[in-house]
Amino acid sequence: MKKKVAFYTLGCKLNFSETSTIARDFTKEGFERVEFSEPADMYVINTCSVTENADKKFKTIVKQAQKVNPEAFVVAVGCYAQLKPEELAAVNGVDLVLGATEKFKITDYINDLTKNDFGEVHSCEIQEADFYVGSYAIGDRTRAFLKVQDGCDYKCTYCTIPLARGISRSDSVANVLKNAAEISAKGIKEIVLTGVNIGDYGKGEFGNKKHEHTFYDLVQALDTVEGIHRLRISSIEPNLLKNETIDFVANSNSFVPHFHIPLQSGSDTLLKLMKRRYLTNLYVDRIAKIKATMPNACIGVDVIVGFPGETEELFLETYNFLVGLDISYLHVFTYSERENTEAALMKNVVPKNVRHKRSKMLRGLSVKKRRAFYENQIGQEVTVLFEGENKEGYIHGFTENYVKVKAPWNPELVNTLRAVTLTEIDEDGLVRFNFKENKITA
Repeated sequence: MKKKVAFYTLGCKLNFSETSTIARDFTKEGFERVEFSEPADMYVINTCSVTENADKKFKTIVKQAQKVNPEAFVVAVGCYAQLKPEELAAVNGVDLVLGATEKFKITDYINDLTKNDFGEVHSCEIQEADFYVGSYAIGDRTRAFLKVQDGCDYKCTYCTIPLARGISRSDSVANVLKNAAEISAKGIKEIVLTGVNIGDYGKGEFGNKKHEHTFYDLVQALDTVEGIHRLRISSIEPNLLKNETIDFVANSNSFVPHFHIPLQSGSDTLLKLMKRRYLTNLYVDRIAKIKATMPNACIGVDVIVGFPGETEELFLETYNFLVGLDISYLHVFTYSERENTEAALMKNVVPKNVRHKRSKMLRGLSVKKRRAFYENQIGQEVTVLFEGENKEGYIHGFTENYVKVKAPWNPELVNTLRAVTLTEIDEDGLVRFNFKENKITA
């Protein structure tokens, strides 16, 4: 009988793409992939260490696996596994911990699946993570996450990602196009480009600082891939989102009018403390440029609240800055101290109850921003890509500019692109629509 393996992914789209690639390696080795809730011989947990919650959740996930099969072999990989390998190895039930370079050779480390008394660690020094492994996530999704870049050369004072993933390095354009063609051949309609710092695309392997290609070169090349109807840029730094890329997306065959641009703070004082590579005036300029070329573009924003030194006055500066920006939604992160970062040693620490209060205020603002954006889209003729899950009798989908829509469940709509007119916002905040007669895009 085939050995069974199950996977659980914490964190970002990049982690999902890497989990999928690791899972395909297991399939090639003769394993059968099953759901994490099912009995398996081995459970692989891809960890995240961006926030304290992601750290804590790991132990819960290990317990879930042990509950289903107490004799299963449990492996931890990912960012937390690179940063705190010994800590993870000490968690009851964990048998193997693999660092940043080892996770892509996971099957090499499995001689048998006998439980260990103590977790075994194979973790490199992060300086050794100087090669690139391409990956993409597919499955029951109507979209795929395609990794194009890894690592980061930035030194933001709150962030452990450079310690967990190493230097900035990129896939070749040829390999990205090969992976995109493979995704297209599987009938997937949308690709989301992912990485740690994708705007820095083009740096080669082994720490080569020279850009062989630019992110703009990559965008142009991907626009020619046949069979992919939508290409979506995930998160891109404002200082690396150039006018040429914005102009190209506005006139592209496949790229959609949706950007996610980290801000982190609307206060120049805090941006400097964070060692971000821009100030608020550049951010305002990027939003204005996008809206001038794509008035209906959706723009998402990352914000951190409760960073050391964030007084009430500086928080309100961020809040008011966001109120005045023509953006569509926020991803709000409550600052949590990370070991081995500059920010963890900073003074003027914001009390946790204040951090949570500010986070709640910004989440409320996000709801208002999304509602206003959706209201502005009513009456628009758009295209919806429908997803594959029946959620309480409804099917959901997204327009090209990331408006989430709903309709009564119809399996014939799954993974199809349909032309619709947006009509009204339902009580749950999602948008209803009417189909355009005889218009089936794909």
